[in-house]
Amino acid sequence: MPVVNRIADYAEDMARWRQHLHQIPELALDLPKTAAFVADRLREFGVDELHEGIARTGMVAIINGQAADGETGPTIGLRADMDALPIPEETGVEYVSNHAGNMHACGHDGHTAMLLGAAKYLAETRNFKGRVALIFQPAEEAIGGARIMVEEGIMERFNVGEVYALHNAPGLPVGAFSTTPGPLMAAVDTFHINIQGVGGHGAMPHETRDPVMAACGIAQAIQTIVSRNHYALDDLVVSVTQIHTGTVDNVIPDTAYINGTVRTFDAQVQDMVMRRMKEIVAGQAASYGVTAELDYEVGYPATINDADKTGFAAAVAGEISGDANVEADSSRDMGAEDFSYMLQARPGAYLFLGQGNTAGLHHPKYDFNDDIAPIGASFFARLVERAQPIVDAAIER
Repeated sequence: MPVVNRIADYAEDMARWRQHLHQIPELALDLPKTAAFVADRLREFGVDELHEGIARTGMVAIINGQAADGETGPTIGLRADMDALPIPEETGVEYVSNHAGNMHACGHDGHTAMLLGAAKYLAETRNFKGRVALIFQPAEEAIGGARIMVEEGIMERFNVGEVYALHNAPGLPVGAFSTTPGPLMAAVDTFHINIQGVGGHGAMPHETRDPVMAACGIAQAIQTIVSRNHYALDDLVVSVTQIHTGTVDNVIPDTAYINGTVRTFDAQVQDMVMRRMKEIVAGQAASYGVTAELDYEVGYPATINDADKTGFAAAVAGEISGDANVEADSSRDMGAEDFSYMLQARPGAYLFLGQGNTAGLHHPKYDFNDDIAPIGASFFARLVERAQPIVDAAIER
């Protein structure tokens, strides 16, 4: 694959950086070791500015390009997420997590290494005009670090005009890219239902108001939202993922708890789900003689790519991996991503980069494929050079 030659020289460095980060997985906004490692590398590369402490442990590094005829060009944002997951690791690799119970099960260690590789190249060559803002973000998996960074004003503060990100994709061939203009990933909401009944002896159910049966009834009725309340061609997922109740075989408990997720693309569909869920919970609770409280949490919005920026990014990906290895009009994904907040603030694109036939994301045996790091770093670097070209400049490959 025609990765940038200079970036290919960094392949061992990127693997080493990534494997070090893999050993120190940290969660949410609390990434002190990860952030310190990234900041040290950026200083070594000679970035022009380094702004730390954004969203607690996030940072933005600025690299200035060359001016041409007095023009400075726009600032392009490139984003990598840095946080890990609370999953015990089962990979068996020699660089296994040494933070018990945490692991990089989604490849954010690789995303960070790829953006560091691009940073090193861009700081060294500066074959572009304008500026690059390298955004290293915490808390993608948890509370929406992208939202916090946007709310803390990074787009305005650093005059970011457009923004891009990559995510590795198990199951997609190594080096292949996939994206689509418009909606790419779904909005994600979470629901919690707490049921209060009257417990008692399992042999005397007539003396109780059974929250177990109510939980079963509510969980089944919720599924009718998808099957009977929405237009079949509108994407919608409603999944009950947890039911907790009871302690022993001969006791009917007092309470039950239901939890689940809702995935939508359309705001009207989302509103319908919220309305129907309230009606179902109230109606089912009344029919079983219990009380039930619904807590519906609106989460990350849908990830919506700008059509023009997506077309441009796909063309750049074709330069790196070949047009035959770029799917520029892929199907939508019901997963969710907090990069959606950055795309709400600025036009841009989010792409998937294939890492081959590996364990899936969020699996205890997952490990990022270091072979794709030079491909992702080359994509980021070439994106900047193509978006902000220096006229007649000879760009090293």
